[in-house]
Amino acid sequence: MRWSSKKSAPPRPYFTARRIATLSLLLSLSLIFGYVERLFPLDAAIPGIKLGLGNLAVVLALYLLDAPSAALLSLLRVGLGGLLFGNIASLAFSFSGAVLSLICMLALKRTDWFSLAGVSMAGGVCHNVGQLGMAAFFTQVPQVWYYLPVLMLTGLATGLLNGLIGLGIQKRLSRITLS
Repeated sequence: MRWSSKKSAPPRPYFTARRIATLSLLLSLSLIFGYVERLFPLDAAIPGIKLGLGNLAVVLALYLLDAPSAALLSLLRVGLGGLLFGNIASLAFSFSGAVLSLICMLALKRTDWFSLAGVSMAGGVCHNVGQLGMAAFFTQVPQVWYYLPVLMLTGLATGLLNGLIGLGIQKRLSRITLS
């Protein structure tokens, strides 16, 4: 067995200063977006409707960084957002939607069949489905599922909006090494 006289470089740490700074920036933006959404509610005509701008940061992390970073960001976004701006019930609803949305977006991104906008649209729909599932669980009223078509349409629309914004941001940030 031959041993190399050259010293191998130590392994590069996963959480570099640049990655931590990028995740911190995305987390801050998602919390600011979540706060702004609470200041200007859109649910006057359709209850429960939000733009979901906080999820834009998760989609960007998925495309600009990687899946573990997006998962960590999603968990922190929901946890801190729930503690800062919500209550235990809103935390449960947000968590259920975020988990289902993240799983869906991770699966679709791996296929390479969908653009960032398509993945964002699916994430918006799945977020609403997850929250509706939590509502059905809490209330034990299966009729809440009648609201699913409305939430699917709004999830597609808000997901498309977030996806288009995300595509623009991704295009501008693609020249910068974020990880």
